[in-house]
Amino acid sequence: MTTVRYFAAAEEAVGRAEERRDEPTLTALREALATEHPDLEPILPRCAVLVDGRRHDDDVPLAPNATVDILPPFAGG
Repeated sequence: MTTVRYFAAAEEAVGRAEERRDEPTLTALREALATEHPDLEPILPRCAVLVDGRRHDDDVPLAPNATVDILPPFAGG
C-alpha cells in the first residue's frame, strides 16, 4: 500500500498527517482523495505532489511501498 503524507493546509483539510491507500496510479489517488476528503478538493490542484521524493503532475503508477507527499503552497517571509 502507498503511504500518503499530508502537510500544512492539506493535513488540516484531511484531519490527519498520513494514511495508507491502495490506488494503482497517481491520477486514481488524486480522484479518490478529492472525493473522500471534500475539504482537500479545492486545494489539491495547487499542491505539489511528490512520489518517492520526486514531483509529479502527470499520471504515474504507484509502487506498492510508494510514499506520496501532498504539499500545499507555502508562504515565506
